[in-house]
Amino acid sequence: MPDNSAKIHRQQVIAVSNQKGGVGKTTTAINLGTALAAIGRKVLILDLDSQGNASTGLGVFQNRRELTTYDLLLGDANLAEVSQESPVPGLFVAPSTVDLSSADVDLVEDRNRVLRLREALNSESAKQCAYDYILIDCPPSLNLLTVNAMVAANSVLVPLQCEFFALEGLSQLMMTIREVRQTLNPALEIQGVVLTMYDGRNNLSRQVEEDVRQNLGDLVYETTIPRNIRLSEAPSHSIPALIYDHKSSGAIAYQKLAGELLRRLNDPILA
Repeated sequence: MPDNSAKIHRQQVIAVSNQKGGVGKTTTAINLGTALAAIGRKVLILDLDSQGNASTGLGVFQNRRELTTYDLLLGDANLAEVSQESPVPGLFVAPSTVDLSSADVDLVEDRNRVLRLREALNSESAKQCAYDYILIDCPPSLNLLTVNAMVAANSVLVPLQCEFFALEGLSQLMMTIREVRQTLNPALEIQGVVLTMYDGRNNLSRQVEEDVRQNLGDLVYETTIPRNIRLSEAPSHSIPALIYDHKSSGAIAYQKLAGELLRRLNDPILA
């Protein structure tokens, strides 16, 4: 029987979060996960957004979502029961449905409601899954689901769109991370900020990049994710951009981002 202890020991749970919608959060979770799976890591995309875009983007349609992250949070199913294989070898998905939007109400009387996801991911059945990376696709808001993700995570990865009010919108997220660290998860780190929808020909993109790097320094990844039509088209085919067109600038950028992430975590590139 193979020894999975090393994999369990190095497991990283990363919340991909930004309370602003349309910043490339789901695109980042799917394609970063695909890039990690391509080099031999066992990866789970945990869809914690009631819109279910990560699930659809990985080919898990409504008729295949009998057990979801809603059931996981309520304790009606474990991680192994909720997880499904995606079309990408080594990449799994825990899907969501609109039911997730009622989680705040359904758990309102539970004193441990912000700990539900951490308890689920720390269970023995979850450890048996032996995922190297769990990427949590958070909803575009700072609600109970996002707090659950941050309490369960080792770190937070923040996709940041290159637009005028980028830094202004980031401050509230940073405050939430600080509050979670102080009260519920002292080990929580900011994994980094990745600039998305970047256009080097555009003065605004370059100015935003300069401002963000000046303010956040080494927190900002060197890799930027470009505006790329292939990244926009891939979800309509329910496959990651790295599968849809692996030579596209967007796909290449996510491969570079995965390499940079591994180096930050001291995870050797070659398994």
